[in-house]
Order: sequence, then structure tokens, then C-alpha cells
Amino acid sequence: MMNTNDYDMTFGPSSMSEQSSYLYTYACHETERALCLMELTELFGQEPDGADWLESERRVDPDRSPFLSACLDVKMTGESIECIAEQAGRIQLNQTTFKVVCLKAGDRFSYDQLRGFERMVGGQIEGTAQMKSPDVTLGLISLNGIWRLGVLHEPERAWLEHKRKPQNYSTGLSSRVARALVNLAVPRINGATLLDPCCGMGNVLIEAFSMGIPAEGRDINPLAVRGARLNLRHYGYDDNKVAIQDMNTLHGHYDAAVLDLPYNLCSVFPEEEQLRMLQSLRRLSDRAVIVSTEPLREQLTDTGWMVLSHCTTRKGSFVRDIWLCE
Repeated sequence: MMNTNDYDMTFGPSSMSEQSSYLYTYACHETERALCLMELTELFGQEPDGADWLESERRVDPDRSPFLSACLDVKMTGESIECIAEQAGRIQLNQTTFKVVCLKAGDRFSYDQLRGFERMVGGQIEGTAQMKSPDVTLGLISLNGIWRLGVLHEPERAWLEHKRKPQNYSTGLSSRVARALVNLAVPRINGATLLDPCCGMGNVLIEAFSMGIPAEGRDINPLAVRGARLNLRHYGYDDNKVAIQDMNTLHGHYDAAVLDLPYNLCSVFPEEEQLRMLQSLRRLSDRAVIVSTEPLREQLTDTGWMVLSHCTTRKGSFVRDIWLCE
């Protein structure tokens, strides 16, 4: 969990404004880049600034997104590395051990240059450097020639454990994609409720619960529900949040939903049933992320949905369309 007040340290005067600024770095496979950009745009309310970074006044725990690799709580800026090094001399660590890490995102430098920048800045800080287990890590990055220094937060990535579920489908959503879909559906948590009406083995539910999002799952397939309950118990989540039910018979209302439309690689899913499911979803939720294996824009419009954004992901020859709708 991200916390900028874990340690007793002050940064002294700098060229920063009083407005908080956070610098995030991200990385993704090319087959998921469109999904990555779509998710980050929803989380931050803006498109990323660069090919591997974005700057925002919005504070987001880097563990929220499977694509975020770091968050830098920016404390100092300067037009040169020498300027940053001079400002770093004003940092008061108050017996806190530290190390300086130069991030690989943004402006490009060689390995030797990066290590040199770290030594230049770290050498100006009065305190005890500790390379292996420092109390605090200070991040350093250059973006379009402007340097930034601040407290570095790296994700713990506990969600990677979700890849080793006891039960899974070979064509099921990966933990990474499922987590991104949840973030698209619920970019601001604030008690928002989530429905997965075709939950399968519970991949989406596990990611939602791990982020503190209240969620419920339904599936018409008893074997899928049995697997989902087993998976939820395995990670310590409430397996009573999953039940056998046809989504078309569901009542109630949710703030958001993630619907991975049923598909069969060997047969065609009836369009009439697809339309019925989309109509039911419109009744059940205000916002939805819908996953399909074929174009769906016309059907979404016909069932009362407005498409906010769309992307595709690819795994081998298997392509998924992802639709964010309200």
C-alpha cells in the first residue's frame, strides 16, 4: 500500500510548486497495449503523456493496475542533473537509510550513465546509504530534459499469485486482463458495487475482491460455479458471493458490471440470446465492460448502451474485443 509518510524525512526548499505531483511508469506486451492505454486513461482521467510514463495530480496505488511499474511522489524538479543533485543536499533523512534509483523510463541513457546519475545525487544526501534494504528509495527520472526526484513506490504485485488458481479455463481471462477489466469498470472504488453475471471460474471476482471492491458473481453452469467457489476459498474470499443463476432472471442493481460473453470455439452463440443478455445487463448496471469474440457495436447500440471506448487483445490467434459502455 502506498504511503508517503512512512518515514521521518523532509526535503527542504525546492523548485516544486505546492501542488502534489505523481509520476507513473508503465509497461505492457504489445498485444495488450491498447488495453493498457484504455485502462490508464480511465484510472487517471487522461491519456498517458509518454510511451512509458504519465504525470498526474491523482494519487493511484501502483498495485491497482497490472501495467504500472512504479509511482514517483515528486518532491524536487530541476533543469539538469547537477541542479537536482544540489537540491538533494537539502534532504533531511533523520536517521532513515536510503538509496537512489534512476528509472529507465522517459529520456534514454546508457547503463553507466544511469549509475553515474545515482551516485551524483546520492552522494549529496547526508545520511546512510543502504543498497539492499533501505528504509526509503528515492526515484530519479528525466522527462524531456526536466529532472524529477522523489519518493519511489513500487508495486508488490501480490495479484500475480492469482495466476496459480486451483481451477481455470484454458481460454479464461488471464489475471492481468481480468484486473484491467475491473479497473475499467470501477476506476474510482468509493464503495461501488460490481457484478459478473457470467463469472466462470471467478477470475474477475478475485481481482475485484483483492482491490476491496464489493462484487457478486453468477453463472448458469454449475461446474463453473463450483470452480469459482473453490478459487475464492483458496485466496480467502467469501465463496457465498457466487451462485448458480441465469443472468436474465437476475434482479437488483449494480454500479458496474463485467460481462465476458459466452463463446464456443466450435459453435456459434445465438445472436438472439446475446441480445437478451445485453438487454438484461442494461437493466442491471449503469456501466459495463463487455468482452466478445466478434464485433458488437451495433448490438450494443440496439440494446441501449453507449460505447465509450473499445480495444482488442490478442493471445495467439484468439482475439478479444473489449467494450467500455454506459
